[in-house]
Amino acid sequence: MRNNMFVAGVLVSATLSFNALAHSDGHGVSSLQQAVNSDFRQDKNASRDDFRHPLETLVFFDINPSDKVIELWPGGGWYAEILAPYLAVDGQYVAGNFDTQPIDEKKREGYKAKSGKKFETWLQDNRQQLGKATTVTFDPPTHYVLGGDASVDVVLTFRNLHNWAMKDQLEPVFESAYKVLKSGGTFGIVEHRAKAGMDAKTGYMDEAKVIALAEKVGFTLVAKSEINANIKDTKDYPKGVWTLPPRLALDDLDKEKYLAIGESDRMTLKFTKNSQ
Repeated sequence: MRNNMFVAGVLVSATLSFNALAHSDGHGVSSLQQAVNSDFRQDKNASRDDFRHPLETLVFFDINPSDKVIELWPGGGWYAEILAPYLAVDGQYVAGNFDTQPIDEKKREGYKAKSGKKFETWLQDNRQQLGKATTVTFDPPTHYVLGGDASVDVVLTFRNLHNWAMKDQLEPVFESAYKVLKSGGTFGIVEHRAKAGMDAKTGYMDEAKVIALAEKVGFTLVAKSEINANIKDTKDYPKGVWTLPPRLALDDLDKEKYLAIGESDRMTLKFTKNSQ
């Protein structure tokens, strides 16, 4: 499943992985590799590495240990378990988290508020490992502001675009990322990749349209990678992308078939905010 050819307006060779990692860590590959291999990570999360390629993906985005990084909607903290410890000493991890105290009382007992509270508790319980890691409320359509203009080095989002696209919120989300990034900052995206014409309700997004929207907002595509590609993914399932692992929305129905396919085919895109 692995394919380390990086494609953009220019060809980015496979050696970029090692060069970028050496740049991002003054001691070579050690610190990011240690974060990926750390016992701090939950076993259930580390078990997905063969599908999600965290080391290669973060190398591709060129995350430095001194960066201030915002991750939009970290969910259960799959990438936070890697990024927050990696940034704990010289940088800072910030989660663009769900609203934990929504005005609507019913929503306070909903999935998003409970998930957001659980993530905040995780941060507090692991303060020694996570340094200054914190959260900012990012919950469209009521909370779009990620921080002061031009105040962070990197904004990342993993498998979230379809959620905003289904509610016509994707463009203002991209605008929020653009505003908070410093000039020359990185906007990194990993998302389920659609066939042409597929609806975002399937969980898959059209790569060309994602790129076009980011460029409309002002970003420049630096490179795109096939690190997270999966040619086995036929994208024609009864429950959309959630039919595949790890969700397995059909439960035991054809379970072995979907386990054999693995996780979804994904685009991995690196944008930059143009220098002003």
